[in-house]
Amino acid sequence: MASKKYSFLLGILCLLATYGFSQEAGGGYSASDSSIVPDKRMPQHTEFLNGTYNFPAKPRNQWEIGIKGGMFNISGDVSTKFDGGFGVHVRKAMGYVFSMRLEYMYANAKGLNWRPSGNYSSNDPWIAAGYTGDIYYNYKTNIQDLSLEGLITLNNIRFHKAKTGFNLYGIFGIGGMIYDAKVNALNGSTPYNFSGVSGGVYENRKDTKNAIKDLLDDSYESSAENHGDTRPKLFGSTFKPVGHVGAGVAFKLNNRFNLALEDRFSITKDDLLDGQRWSEQSSSPTTPVLTQDYDTYNFLSLGLNYNIGSKSIEPLWWVNPLDYAYSEIRNPRLMRLPKPVLPDADGDGVTDQFDLEQTPQGVPVDSHGVSRDTDGDGVPDARDKELVTPTVCQPVDADGVGKCPCPEGCGRIDSNACATALGALPSVTFTGNSVRLTEDAKSLLASVASRLRNNPECRIVVVGYCASTKSEQQRSWDRVNAVINHLVEKEGISGDRLIFQYGMEGGDCNTVDLRAAASGEQGPNNVPAPHPNLRKQ
Repeated sequence: MASKKYSFLLGILCLLATYGFSQEAGGGYSASDSSIVPDKRMPQHTEFLNGTYNFPAKPRNQWEIGIKGGMFNISGDVSTKFDGGFGVHVRKAMGYVFSMRLEYMYANAKGLNWRPSGNYSSNDPWIAAGYTGDIYYNYKTNIQDLSLEGLITLNNIRFHKAKTGFNLYGIFGIGGMIYDAKVNALNGSTPYNFSGVSGGVYENRKDTKNAIKDLLDDSYESSAENHGDTRPKLFGSTFKPVGHVGAGVAFKLNNRFNLALEDRFSITKDDLLDGQRWSEQSSSPTTPVLTQDYDTYNFLSLGLNYNIGSKSIEPLWWVNPLDYAYSEIRNPRLMRLPKPVLPDADGDGVTDQFDLEQTPQGVPVDSHGVSRDTDGDGVPDARDKELVTPTVCQPVDADGVGKCPCPEGCGRIDSNACATALGALPSVTFTGNSVRLTEDAKSLLASVASRLRNNPECRIVVVGYCASTKSEQQRSWDRVNAVINHLVEKEGISGDRLIFQYGMEGGDCNTVDLRAAASGEQGPNNVPAPHPNLRKQ
């Protein structure tokens, strides 16, 4: 019968193990999450987030409560029979590996010898029953224990995956137990007649036990041999300290529930759990010998455990403490990394590894660290006084200024020559109160700059409109200023070729017009802002 029960539990273990290996949870808690850190550890958490302490604070973790039931038996002088027991516990993690558990267990155990015994002269219950021939020792013992246990988790620190669906742990603990042993010595008020099963009538253990069971009732009416008043009592039962060792495996169903299969072995230093402490072997048939071996008991159980507390956390024995370290190595979020230092001897923004030229401080360079020469005239932009020199005006002097040839008849330019040469110039449109150039406007100004380069003798007038209020005056000035600055700074047009006009009448307030300057028309290319406090950047 026992082998069948073990086989059944082994089958359950195999199924749960398959389930457990298939359950791999995702990552653990976030080390930056303040909601899972208790108040007493918030100073450490703050230092960690500020980078002044290397270790994150230990998070909160749930309590576990559990119930269990299973098979219970005593190992002593009388052959054991498996009976049942149940237990309840509450458990709390002290860290990722060690946790504490308070457990209560209630169980019954039975035993029955299949071999006859005749040397029972010191065993009071059988003598009191009036036996003179062979007997068959039996017992029924009720045991309760309350223990404080330490649990060592063996597999939550994992190096090759975040978590697993099962948890292996070892158990050790101490506690106290009370027990009350009874024997079935009387059939009503008279001794049993064992003559029908004594003397080797039956050839094997099974047949002998079946015959004894058919003979016995289930009364267990007589108190077994006990310590009397020599041992302390609790609730009328003998009290003894007890030690436990064992092992278990839990299989995670979800973040709240798990199943646990455990085997706990208990050491009592007491030889009367089965009601028998005398040896059957003696040099004198009437003088039993006191045995020196102590009884132990074992509880093999299957339990259901429930985690109580916030859903955002779980007991630490399910958490892999390496998860945070691995996540920071792969994707740093809280780790303080040193700023990379890349040598740049000339300070031009291009590291020495890719720099093809060591340039003086402040010289504009291209992506290879070579001095920039926008117009390709051979004079670097840092020394070029004419940033964009038309090809027809090259070669240039040492300052990058070219001398453009005068086309035939250039000395006789009339008032309409530039208007004809430049053609109709586009207007730049702004929206709302904006003073920024759109990409379309920049494209229009690029075409205007191209015409000016091809007609170096011509100038243009940049005209803004509306001046009825201070804000309109300033907005008109800002828009004309934006156009002129773009032509000078981005297109390389000399400021001397531009005339600044703003606050004019007769035009659209949201438009800046460009026109060719008439012959002899003069004007500044920059004027002070009328209302600087209203100026938009």
